[in-house]
Amino acid sequence: MKTITINDEVYRKLVALKGGRSFSEVIDELIRANVRKRAEMIIAISKGGVSPELEEAVRLVREEFKARLVEAPP
Repeated sequence: MKTITINDEVYRKLVALKGGRSFSEVIDELIRANVRKRAEMIIAISKGGVSPELEEAVRLVREEFKARLVEAPP
């Protein structure tokens, strides 16, 4: 378990989303929704062939996964 610090405005937003769930569950849901949205965007863009938008989306996803791998505990 880790402790994080967030500003008051972000805290209020998380509380509003929380309901009966834990903060970890809410944050995890938001992260998963973001990844799902990016994957859907890549699929939609790729139907039109390779474009600068697709290349940028793929680059962003790769950077994010690289960051997660670096931060993952051993």
